[in-house]
Amino acid sequence: MSPGNERGSVRSWAVDAVESGALDQARHTARARGVVPPVAIMPDAHVGIGACIGSVVVTDGTIIPAAVGVDIGCGISGDCLDLTADQLPDDLGPVLSEFSAAVPVMRFDERRRGRGRGQSRGPAQSWLDENPVPSDKSLTALAAAQIGTLGRGNHFLELSHGRDDHVWLVVHSGSRGPGNRLATAHIKTAEALDQGAPRDLAALSAGAPEFDAYVADMVWCQQFAYVSRDAILDAVRRALQKATGIRARVTERIRCHHNYAETEAVGGADRWVTRKGAIRARRGDKGIIAGSMGTSTFVVEGLGNLDSYESAAHGAGRDKSRRQARIEGNVEEFKAAMKGRVWQEAHAGKLLDEAPSAYKDIHSVMALQADLCRVADELTALVNYKGT
Repeated sequence: MSPGNERGSVRSWAVDAVESGALDQARHTARARGVVPPVAIMPDAHVGIGACIGSVVVTDGTIIPAAVGVDIGCGISGDCLDLTADQLPDDLGPVLSEFSAAVPVMRFDERRRGRGRGQSRGPAQSWLDENPVPSDKSLTALAAAQIGTLGRGNHFLELSHGRDDHVWLVVHSGSRGPGNRLATAHIKTAEALDQGAPRDLAALSAGAPEFDAYVADMVWCQQFAYVSRDAILDAVRRALQKATGIRARVTERIRCHHNYAETEAVGGADRWVTRKGAIRARRGDKGIIAGSMGTSTFVVEGLGNLDSYESAAHGAGRDKSRRQARIEGNVEEFKAAMKGRVWQEAHAGKLLDEAPSAYKDIHSVMALQADLCRVADELTALVNYKGT
């Protein structure tokens, strides 16, 4: 761990688990314009675009759009239900089928025919009506089509049970196509304005109209992601009832971003804190940290560690690139790791880059951040649904 705050310094919870490329990337980020060192990297850190995934970057007078990333507001939300696993039917196959029917899977640039503005008058559509995209009204139709949908890659939906056997619904998703489009445009703007910046670390300066435009869009994307995950959770709770005949009530909803930025008090001043693959973990903050498909998900409470800027890891973190995982992965080993869960086993070949072997060990990640958060519950998946 680097204890100093000199330019380019990094404070790491990854110990020997972090790949050298991610550490180099964090050091590179710590030298960018406006960055207040050190950059903190979490135990799940791995190479990303701009800042490494699993990093916390503090800036003063600037914000770096590429450090926030293209999936602004990506995060995990979860509902604890007044239902226990022993009340569920033995055959959960119909639950997976109903989840698939209730939550469309879409590419970030896709508009599904039949889903459009005005079709659904639920809370998500009402929110969109009241909160149009700040800078680009042409994205309205895409936003209406994609709110409440699931992306591909590491995004997922799970039916799980905790240590006390209570059932949880957990969803991992972000701001979908609108977020990607807006982020990409602002990253290009930053690059045009900050031409001397290191690659993928161009910054926007506070007070400039481009800075204000980015912040407005970023805040909108973060709220869009919250509302979208809420819509998914509401839809799958209805799907669960349809599949099982059981009507469950939500006793607790936890919502947390892990790709976002906001102003917080750091070092006696209000500064921008960008968490890319990290959750906020102030003392008492509730959060959800996911492993891979075949491993545990953790409900946590933050411990307010100031050295990490009151942050913690967002998940297991990739151990292999998607390409490497597809080349080295074994479908039969993947199926064995998923034993006991209901999932899209017929699509195992398509999901091979999401197999547990492609990720770091989540229990090791949690052990390395015992000073950042406390485990409140450990969830075991019963049903896993992913985009294929």
